[in-house]
Amino acid sequence: MAKYIAQIIVLGGQIIGKAFTRALKQEIAASQEAAKRAGGGEKGQNRAAANLRTGMTLEEAQQILNVTKLDAEEVNKNYEHLFNVNDKSKGGSFYLQSKVFRAKERIDQELKEAKPPEGEKTDPGTGKTETAQ
Repeated sequence: MAKYIAQIIVLGGQIIGKAFTRALKQEIAASQEAAKRAGGGEKGQNRAAANLRTGMTLEEAQQILNVTKLDAEEVNKNYEHLFNVNDKSKGGSFYLQSKVFRAKERIDQELKEAKPPEGEKTDPGTGKTETAQ
C-alpha cells in the first residue's frame, strides 16, 4: 500500500514539474516576443513607458479606433464618431467612451514622438536629425 502511495506522489510531482517547465518556457517566449515588438533599445523603452502611462498598447489603441496606420486625419475622424456614439446622454457607455479617449491619447502620443520637433529636420541620406540654426 505504501508503495502505491509513493508512486502516486512521485508521478504527481513529475506531472507538476513538467507543467511548470512548460509554463515557464511559454512565459519566456512571450516576453521575448513582446520585447521584439517594442523595438528594443531606447525606442522600446519609450514605447514601454508610453504603454504604462496610458495603460494601453499602440496596437490596442489602433484596434479600438479601427485604424490600420497612424494617419492623424483618419484617427480624428474615427475618434469623433466613436466618442459621440458612446456619449452617455445618447444612451452610450461612459466606459467605452473613456476607452476611445485613452486610445486617441495613446495614438496622439505616438504621432508626437514620430514627428521631429520644430526647428529640426531629418537628413534623408543618413536619417539623422539636425537642428536648424
